[in-house]
Amino acid sequence: MVKMRYFETRKARIEIIPMIDVMLFLLVFFIIVTLQMIPDAGVSLQLPVSTQTDQLPHPKFTVNVLPDGTIQVKGQNVTDSELTGMLEADGDPTKTELTIATDKTTAFQKFMNVIDDARKAGITDIGIAAQPASS
Repeated sequence: MVKMRYFETRKARIEIIPMIDVMLFLLVFFIIVTLQMIPDAGVSLQLPVSTQTDQLPHPKFTVNVLPDGTIQVKGQNVTDSELTGMLEADGDPTKTELTIATDKTTAFQKFMNVIDDARKAGITDIGIAAQPASS
């Protein structure tokens, strides 16, 4: 008579270590995605004051014009032609929302140059950042 060997029956168990690895990966992924969704911190500017301010939705582009006339978009200095190219490359310029934030000591001509660059790119939805006047 041949003795038959049977495999031991083991009780199924859940491995927790791989599950923790997957959860940590998902957590890191969602943190990175969330950080990309946070609006630009912007540049410290003394915005002009207006009594007729409206709260605007978060624009697609925020262009900062520094007191020395430097143009910044998403933390990078750009020239007038680079700004126009960046705005044109965005897709449909008629649906692009742009907000211009400029220091109150910046020359008005620099501000107008940014508006001209946006209009050359075909953008019509332009907002101007201002601080609400204190009552």
